[in-house]
Amino acid sequence: MTLGHDELTRPLGLETAQRPQRRMAAVWGHLFVATVATLFLLLAGYLVIVKDPYGGEPYAIATVTRSPVEPAAPSGGSQIKDVEPRVVEGAPPELPPNAQSVADIEKATGVRVVRGTGEKAGGVVIQVPQAPVRLAVAPDKRLVERSRHGVLPKVGADGSRPADVYARPAPVLPPKTLGRVAIVISGMGLSQASTSDSIVRLPPDVTLAFAPYGAELERQVARAREDGHEVLLQAPMEPFDYPDNDPGPHTLTSGAQASENLDKLFWVMSRFSGYVGVMNHMGAKFTSSEQALTPVLKELAARGLIVLDDGSSARSLVPAVAGSLKLPAARADAVVDASPKASSIDDQLARLESIARERGVAIGVASALPVSIERIAQWAKTLEARGLVLAPLSAVVAKPGRV
Repeated sequence: MTLGHDELTRPLGLETAQRPQRRMAAVWGHLFVATVATLFLLLAGYLVIVKDPYGGEPYAIATVTRSPVEPAAPSGGSQIKDVEPRVVEGAPPELPPNAQSVADIEKATGVRVVRGTGEKAGGVVIQVPQAPVRLAVAPDKRLVERSRHGVLPKVGADGSRPADVYARPAPVLPPKTLGRVAIVISGMGLSQASTSDSIVRLPPDVTLAFAPYGAELERQVARAREDGHEVLLQAPMEPFDYPDNDPGPHTLTSGAQASENLDKLFWVMSRFSGYVGVMNHMGAKFTSSEQALTPVLKELAARGLIVLDDGSSARSLVPAVAGSLKLPAARADAVVDASPKASSIDDQLARLESIARERGVAIGVASALPVSIERIAQWAKTLEARGLVLAPLSAVVAKPGRV
């Protein structure tokens, strides 16, 4: 084998000394790369676990509190004209870098920024959402009396009525409101699942009507009222095909003596407390008999309650008899889910809107079907944008003979 010049002149042992140095350099290079990769992975893991939306950059949280604002005095003696407010939905003011947009903040907190319109519209109003409405505690000791069946509502010694004390306050009507719509959901208490779904998913201005047969009625009614829903009591009444079609135990019947029907009514009324009034469950035959109906409605009037006819029978005398007794009463304009299909429910809700625009008030009743709850919940979200307001039943019932 022939050796090259470099190989002949290279000092002995030089090659074996350089190889370990090169190997050590390679090892240190690999360690450096591994260290950088590990630090990167640790940083990424920290951000994922901590869920820091700002990536570690500084940020601040501002708290908006209510405080009275005195209107600025007009300069130069000029008069300030009323300016119609509008919600500012575009072109938010400048924000610090990486801050949320105004739209995001409004959506998350419910706070709305309102500006005046016009060339010299002055001032910016920040509307802070009101605290949840708290209904009066039930039962109110002033408004109860004992019976052999349990506690019954009554008018207090000071004239206080359960219909007023237990009611949800009427909503404040925005300017240019075209009408109010009341929705009553019946059949509450029979199914814990549908009752809970109604309480949680429906706006608190929806009135809930409880049947007298459910388990744990007091607890369920208390939960509904804690969430702001006013409640009604459903009284079982005789239909034309009774007893083949039976509303349940203690049904009020047209052939019974008045004392017998009142005793049944007292059992029904003692099942829970805190209701503003009574509505029928079935009852086409009973509500068509003036003789049977009058003593029952007279008792409700004496106990400071209101009454709702569910509108299912064209022969019902409830509005006429109630009027003669000066009992606050109303009749539903539509059974929203008479046909339990989404499209039919939407049509009936649209019909209620038309009635409310024409007469100022409309009342709809529905059962606690999942499709009914779903459609009503979606419909209610956009009602105010169409110039209408959702209201509890007590706010739309006429009170004859009351100042």
